[in-house]
Amino acid sequence: MARSALGWSAAELAEAAGVGAATVRRYERGADILPDRLDLMKRALEKGGVVFLASDELKGGGPGVRLKK
Repeated sequence: MARSALGWSAAELAEAAGVGAATVRRYERGADILPDRLDLMKRALEKGGVVFLASDELKGGGPGVRLKK
């Protein structure tokens, strides 16, 4: 969802994060990836303008994302 909000392809996220596109696709299919790869992807998305929200920030909903204003 975060990648889609930015309009990035899996390859664009991979490039921004310094990971392989296969890593992005594996994670999006629900497979486990190395924690450091996940952190790299999260930081790339945040640098691109995504804000990750904890569930309490959504008033009873689950965790989510939004774009910076």
